[in-house]
Amino acid sequence: MSTKDFDNLIAATQTTLTRIANDFAPAVFASSLAAEDMVLTDMILCARLSIGIFTLETGRLHKETLGMLDRIRDTYDAEVKLFKPEQAAVDAYVQQHGLNAFYDSVELRKECCRIRKVEPLNRALAGNKAWVTGQRRAQSTTRADLAVQENDEAHGMTKFNPLADWSEDDVWNYIRSNKVPYNPLHDKGYPSIGCEPCTRAVQPGEDIRAGRWWWENPESKECGLHVVDGKLVRVKSVAQ
Repeated sequence: MSTKDFDNLIAATQTTLTRIANDFAPAVFASSLAAEDMVLTDMILCARLSIGIFTLETGRLHKETLGMLDRIRDTYDAEVKLFKPEQAAVDAYVQQHGLNAFYDSVELRKECCRIRKVEPLNRALAGNKAWVTGQRRAQSTTRADLAVQENDEAHGMTKFNPLADWSEDDVWNYIRSNKVPYNPLHDKGYPSIGCEPCTRAVQPGEDIRAGRWWWENPESKECGLHVVDGKLVRVKSVAQ
């Protein structure tokens, strides 16, 4: 991509974020604290846009991921709001199935994700008009039809994926050009980072999400944050 094209891509993303802040308030950004989400964090905080930022503290995150909270505070003088799972639900799951039962079946893995991610996400989104994610089409086969703007019927709000058009190189060009802090696990072969027991480094030539739930088929590799009734939801984009 030429410098001009990259500048246009950045400008288009900044325009989308500004429109979200102006026309879809209150809006929140669901950050995983990974590379894509740090691009959006930088854009939101540097422009002082009125978009809240939160992350899902599942209780099983890498220490490097949690360390990003301090790096954001130190770099931008801003706080990321934490949403944690209900402890009673976590305890019941562990007591009935075991701490690492998610390795045993897709169903048990999805139930763990529901408790640790989906339910907290629902609380985080409550009362907002729109939410923002760092998803990109190039990340996986399940995201190939991703639109920049979607109607999220499950949550009754508009959902934005401002980086839908961005490539992996675009993300890292922005991070390096703007000296954006990022999760050090990315330098250790982790292009996609989730909970520690469910994420491994990828080998050269592997898909960038091969390290997520690596024991499952590619078609099932979504945590449920973007799934309704067990099925991945993709809706037609609305007018931009």
